[in-house]
Amino acid sequence: MQSPHTFHIPVMGIGFTIDSPLKVAHYGIDSVISLVDDILIEKLRKMYTEKYGMHYQEITDKIDDFRAKRITAYLNLLSDLVNKKFETLKRLTKETEEGIYKYVGMLPEKSPIKASFKKLAQNGMLPADMKKWADAHLKMGSIDVNIMTKVDKENYIKDEKLSSEYNDAHAALRGFANSKLNSSVVLSAGLNPIFYSYIAQFDDFYPDENGLIKKKIILKVSDYRSAIIQGKFLAKKGLWVSEYRIESGLNCGGHAFATDGYLLGPVLAEFKEKREELKSEIQELVFKELANQNRMVPNNLSLKISAQGGVGTHEEHDFLISEYNLDSVGWGTPFLLVPEATTVDDETLIKLVEAKEEDLYLSNISPLGIPFNSLRNNTKDVEKQALINKGRPGSACPKKFVALNKEFKEKGICTASREYQHLKIKELKTKELTPNEYATAFEQIVEKSCTCVGLGTSALLTYNLDTKVEGKGVSICPGPNMAYFSKIMDLSNMIDHVYGRSNVITRTDRPNLFIKELQIYIDYLKNKLGKFKKISNKKEGKYLLTFSSNLNLGISYYKNQFQQSKHTFKEMKDVVLTELNKAEEVLNSINREIENLEISA
Repeated sequence: MQSPHTFHIPVMGIGFTIDSPLKVAHYGIDSVISLVDDILIEKLRKMYTEKYGMHYQEITDKIDDFRAKRITAYLNLLSDLVNKKFETLKRLTKETEEGIYKYVGMLPEKSPIKASFKKLAQNGMLPADMKKWADAHLKMGSIDVNIMTKVDKENYIKDEKLSSEYNDAHAALRGFANSKLNSSVVLSAGLNPIFYSYIAQFDDFYPDENGLIKKKIILKVSDYRSAIIQGKFLAKKGLWVSEYRIESGLNCGGHAFATDGYLLGPVLAEFKEKREELKSEIQELVFKELANQNRMVPNNLSLKISAQGGVGTHEEHDFLISEYNLDSVGWGTPFLLVPEATTVDDETLIKLVEAKEEDLYLSNISPLGIPFNSLRNNTKDVEKQALINKGRPGSACPKKFVALNKEFKEKGICTASREYQHLKIKELKTKELTPNEYATAFEQIVEKSCTCVGLGTSALLTYNLDTKVEGKGVSICPGPNMAYFSKIMDLSNMIDHVYGRSNVITRTDRPNLFIKELQIYIDYLKNKLGKFKKISNKKEGKYLLTFSSNLNLGISYYKNQFQQSKHTFKEMKDVVLTELNKAEEVLNSINREIENLEISA
């Protein structure tokens, strides 16, 4: 059965969507859980079993394969609780009547389910009729999970390294694979060959004779090339990618994986143009490998294309779906202001409500070394600065999920840890640097923040759970879009905004999502150019020219789109075209500067 909604809630941080399915899945809304932090997951499992009067047996870290077992137990608990809420909603009584009306009321206006319900209600309905109708028409939202494929830390017992199946991402995948869920794993952060090969061990990832797959794969990508490379790699294992989820390289929340200047519009246009080619080419590889493995080869496999990153109005939402034939659009950042859907502590909620453009920035705080969208003066960064001021920079690193740097130790250390920063600063002092050079290098070391703790702490604070180990500092990772949403909303408010039944944005100066992304990319290019002036090598210069050229191609594409558009973005069409001309002038200036540097290099 097709999803009743045309939007989904993507994974946000580690804890912000950790229990979102329990809040929204019974209303037919898909959402995604992070599987990074099994310690947080176990705490929430304990909390929810006690809340619902269920038996809880702790899965301690002394148990073999505890990480995978914690994840399986939590996902099974969510599955049971969501199913129970969904079945209760479908049994129409005076107590549950509000739930079913809320479910239907939040659907898109053109939804056939909504039309069918209105017809049934007009004719009068008995509870038995309603249950029969609900069973036939209503669908529960998917409880999907996210795994960052390269956050795959090796694990040890004392000094003995365990086999790769006990690596963090491997164990998370196993936890999902062993659960009772019929849903999807969203794979992000790029191709990890060892991890991708491991997926092939689990039968639930293979299709049955009807092409149905119990555990589906969604690939989060920023461009078509990445999709085809990863899709083919998995296909040669007999694994089908059920959905390609295209995310804006920079106009998104959390980690930002910048493309080589490829903008969202042209990327989506390429997927639209090559969708059937992508499907047929990869399906052929999958069928061939399934036959080689003596597995069931279905007649056909379904493929979805979705997108996310920076969407903020129903006009943008509708345009993406109609123009690029998308199956769903992700709305992340605005849902951070919806306590009915996400889990954000009160202090951080206030900071998000008050955030302006200058408070939202692309930072270098992530220990993974990947640009990270962040909120200035979040409480984790305040905590970090206090430690720097005391002369003891770095985190105690209580969870070690991103202890991946092997510069000083084979076991790996997190670059945000006190241990790593102490060793790095000690090394720095041996170098003959000027005061300015030392200050710059010192800042690059200590700016790293303990995000694997900070991105989960908000859930602990919200539910008044113990934070003795983690501390109370919260990292938060909204996209730039947060600047235009300035109030806490209930779920119906937010969904009415998505579908154009209301408007929760009071500001009139919000730029179109394509223009906003373009502006962010130009700023990113300027920053890269500034660094190039200090490095000055031809390889970097060639990269910058390619980046600039791709941005110019993107501008040309948007100009053509907006000039031809007769019914969409009518009110802002002239403003958008003016902004595109300005951006083109800026890029031409940057391009000349790059070429001059190339000549002198």
